Amino acid sequence: MKPLTDEHRNQVKENFDFFDRDGNGEIDVDEFEKLLKVISPNSTEEQAKRGFAIIDENNDGHIDFDEFLEWWQTCWWEF
Repeated sequence: MKPLTDEHRNQVKENFDFFDRDGNGEIDVDEFEKLLKVISPNSTEEQAKRGFAIIDENNDGHIDFDEFLEWWQTCWWEF
């Protein structure tokens, strides 16, 4: 995986902040479900829960920015 430039990292942070609706610095499962609906409108609640569990690497019930960044780079970011 290519290292991110500061500009790319800031763009990913903007996306993270957009989906972190309550502004607590983490994305919970409800926020992730809304995120997934934007990316994949036909996604189901079950798919969101499964995806959330994969991204939440430390299993604390939230996706922090580092977890989001790794997922974004792996799955969604195009260089």
